Amino acid sequence: GGGGGGDCTPEPSPPGAACSERRRLPGRGGGGMGAPKGPEHQPPQEVETREDEEQNIKLTEILELLVAAGYFRARIKGLSPFDKVVGGMTWCITTCNFDIDVDLLFQENSTIGQKIALTEKIVSVLPKMKCPHRLEPHQIQGLDFIHIFPVVQWLVKCAIETREEMGDYIRSFSISQFQKTHSLPEDDDFVQRKEKSIKTVSEISAVYKPQRKYKRQSVAEKLLDEESKVHATLLEYGRRYGFSRQGKIEKAEDKKMIVPAGLASAMKNDAYTEDDLQAAEELRIKTLMTEMAAMGTEENRLTTSTIGQIVGLQSDEIKQIVSEYAEKQSGLSAEDRPERLGAAQQHRRKVASLNKQIVQKTKLLEELQAKCVDLQAGCNEAKKTLNEVKNYTEKLGKEMAALETVESQADSNVLQKLQALVAMNENLKSQEQEFRSHCREEMARLQQNIGSLKAEAAENGEEKEPTKIIDQQYKVEREKLQKIRLLLARRNREIAILQRKIDEVPSRAELTQYQKRFIELYGQVSATHKETKQFFTLYNTLDDKKVYLEKEVNLLNSIHDNFQQAMASSSAREQFLRQMEQIVEGIKQSRIKMEKKKQENKMRRDQLNDEYLELLEKQRLYFKTVKEFKEECRRNEMLLSKLKGKLS
Repeated sequence: GGGGGGDCTPEPSPPGAACSERRRLPGRGGGGMGAPKGPEHQPPQEVETREDEEQNIKLTEILELLVAAGYFRARIKGLSPFDKVVGGMTWCITTCNFDIDVDLLFQENSTIGQKIALTEKIVSVLPKMKCPHRLEPHQIQGLDFIHIFPVVQWLVKCAIETREEMGDYIRSFSISQFQKTHSLPEDDDFVQRKEKSIKTVSEISAVYKPQRKYKRQSVAEKLLDEESKVHATLLEYGRRYGFSRQGKIEKAEDKKMIVPAGLASAMKNDAYTEDDLQAAEELRIKTLMTEMAAMGTEENRLTTSTIGQIVGLQSDEIKQIVSEYAEKQSGLSAEDRPERLGAAQQHRRKVASLNKQIVQKTKLLEELQAKCVDLQAGCNEAKKTLNEVKNYTEKLGKEMAALETVESQADSNVLQKLQALVAMNENLKSQEQEFRSHCREEMARLQQNIGSLKAEAAENGEEKEPTKIIDQQYKVEREKLQKIRLLLARRNREIAILQRKIDEVPSRAELTQYQKRFIELYGQVSATHKETKQFFTLYNTLDDKKVYLEKEVNLLNSIHDNFQQAMASSSAREQFLRQMEQIVEGIKQSRIKMEKKKQENKMRRDQLNDEYLELLEKQRLYFKTVKEFKEECRRNEMLLSKLKGKLS
C-alpha cells in the first residue's frame, strides 16, 4: 500500500503551519501494509526543525530591524509575533508619508476577520509603493517570516530615508512658525533701535550732503577734455584737486615706444619738469575759476532772489561771501587786464587778499572745530548704531540666504501650498482679531443693555418676574435634554445590536480564509480516513490469512490422524487417496477463484489509477489556470492604477 504521501498537493500555497502539519501525516499513517515504526520517519522531523529554526531567525532579524528603525513596541514581550510584525509594517508605511486611499488602522489582539482585512490592505498598498518584493495575505497570516523579511527590510529602508528627507524641512517650518507668533530679545532690541537709527542715518546724510557753490557761466568755453570736465565739476562743489599726471606720463611712454632710438634725445628736451606741470595745473585751475560764477549769479550780476538769500544768512557768512565775491572780482579784473597793473601792485593785492582769507579761515576753523566736536560725538554714536544695524543686517541676510536655500530645495508645489496656507493663516488671524473686537463691542453693548434693563426692572418692581420665567424655561429645556439623551441611548443600543449582527455575518475575506481552512481540514480528514482504511484492509487481509492458515492446520491434522488407519488396508488407502484428490481439486478451484478475483481487483486498481492520473492532470491544469488568472488580475490592477495616475 502507498499511504497518504500526496495529501499536501491540492494546496498551491498553504500556510506554513498547516502544510507542515500535513507533511507529518505520511510518517504517522503511511506505509500501507508495513507497521508505522522504524527510522524512516526521522528525516521529515529534521526538515521541520530546520524550517522552524530559520523562521525564528528571520523573526529575530525582523524585530531587530524594526527596533533599529524606531518602532520600539517590538520589544514588548506580551505582544504576539503577528502584532509585532504587522504593527511594524503599518508603522513603516505610515512613516513613509505615502498618499494612499487605505485606512491602515492597527489594533492589537484583533479578531481573525480584522487581521485578514488588515493583511489584505497592507498587501494592496505595497505595489502602490513600488515594493520590489511580492507578498500574499496568507503568508502574513501564517507568519511566513522568510517571505516577510525582505518586505520589512525594504519598508524600514524607505522609512529611514523619508525621515532624513523630512527632518530639515520640519525643523525650518517649525522655526518659521515660531517666528510668526514669538520673537527673540535681539529682535525686540532691533525694533526699538530701528527708528532712532534710521533718523540718525538720515541726519548724517543730510549734514554731509554735497552743496553746490559755483556754476559755470553759459558763455564759458566748452570743455573737451574729460579730466577738465571732472575738475570743473569738483570746483563747482568747492573741492580743489591737482590734475593727474598719469595720462601725460603714459603719453610720454607711448611716444618713447613708438619713436625710433635716434630721436630719443630730442624727446628728452621736450619732457616736462614737475614744476612746469604744477604751474600749468595752477594756471588751468585759475582759468576754470574765471569761468565760474557764484550760485544764483549770471555774468557777475546778483539777482533779487540771491540778495534775499544773502540777507537771510548770518552776518559772518555775509562777510565771507562778500570777501569771496571781491576776491573773484579782483581776480577776474586782474586776469582780464594784466597789462594795466604792475607786478608790485598785484603782489600787494594778493597779500592783502590772502591776509583777509587767513583771518576768515581762522574764524571759520574755530567754528568748524566746535561743530566738529559735536559732530564727532554724534558721529561716534551714529557709527555705533550703524555697526549694530550692519550686524543685524548681516544676520538677516544669512537667515534670508538659508531660507532661500530651503525654498530652492523644497518642492515647488509644497512651497506654493505652504505660501497659500501662510496667507490663509494671516487672513484668519486678522479675521479673528476683528471678530474679537466685534465680540467685545457686542459684549459691552449687551452688558449696557442688561444694566439698563436691570435699572428699569428695579424702578418698576418687576425684577422677580423675569427670573421665574427663566427658571421655567430652564426646567423645560432640561427635561427636553433628558428625553433626547434617553432616545440617544436607545438608538445607540440598537446600533450596537445591528453592529453585532453585521459582525456575525462573515465577510468575503473571512469566507475565503474559512474555505482555505476547510480545505486543509478536509485534507487532514481524508489522510486520516485513508490511513484508517489501510488499517482495516490490513486487518481483513491478516484475518483471511489466519482463516486459511487454520484451515490448512486442521487439514494437515486430519491427514496426520487418518494416515495410519488409511494405510492399514488397501480399500481405506484408495478411499484416502480419493479424498486427498478431492481436497487438492477443491484447493485448486479456490486458488483459481482467488486469482480471478485478484485479476479483477488489479484491473480495477489500474482503472482507478488512470482516473487518478487524469484528475491530477486536471488539478495541475486548474492550478496553472488559477496562477495565470492571478497574474492577469495583478497586471490589470497595475494598468488600472497607472491609468488612474495619468487621469489624475
